[in-house]
Amino acid sequence: MKIEEAIQPTSALSAEKKTILNIMYTQNLLAESMNEVLKPFDLSAEQFNVLRILRGQKGCPANMGMIQERMIAKTSNTTRLVDKLLLKELVERKICPDNRRKMEISITQKGLELLKELDPQVEAHDNKYAGNLTPAELEQLNILLEKYRTL
Repeated sequence: MKIEEAIQPTSALSAEKKTILNIMYTQNLLAESMNEVLKPFDLSAEQFNVLRILRGQKGCPANMGMIQERMIAKTSNTTRLVDKLLLKELVERKICPDNRRKMEISITQKGLELLKELDPQVEAHDNKYAGNLTPAELEQLNILLEKYRTL
């Protein structure tokens, strides 16, 4: 669907405006679709992001700063997200033995099992959208998006 069909502007869009609106519209569409995948698991996209970051640590704990820096949505309240994951027993928090002011966060076995169950659904979600593009087009899209973000 063309962006003009989706938002029905009252005047012509410049290429710059059309690009911004296309990116924003697509991001919202993808977020809504991903939320539907995560909803049965009682997870938000941000909580899912934290769990994937922690799984990527391969058993090594992470601190709040490192999690925050790797988050897709930098505005997320990492402490609140981790607290919610603690209540669900998907992560654990311990005091760092070398620096008692620092907290170390690790994913639990329950968190790893949840991600293992979610992985095929997330992959199917991603493939559903990527299926409209060839591998060369996906590569080109990634190059263009990375170039677009470079100010």
